[in-house]
Amino acid sequence: MTFEEYLAGKKIDTKAFASGEKAQWEAWRAEFAEMHPNSFTSQKLFLINKIRRRFPLPEAVVTEISTETAKPQTATPAKPKPVMRPKIN
Repeated sequence: MTFEEYLAGKKIDTKAFASGEKAQWEAWRAEFAEMHPNSFTSQKLFLINKIRRRFPLPEAVVTEISTETAKPQTATPAKPKPVMRPKIN
């Protein structure tokens, strides 16, 4: 996963963020390259929310990304749960 894909998944406009906050974008890109995306999210969670509000991804792109990541679900039969019955002595 690239940094641009990560930002798109977080609904952040990469181009607007890169042009608006060049220094922060470069720092985040360097940090993202060194760690797992989940660790990056944990460390930058509150900052990501602020950036998302400043540089939102257009709705057309958000729906396009969500349809690409949606996987077709196959119907799996549900197994019945075992019933717990008390023993009468």
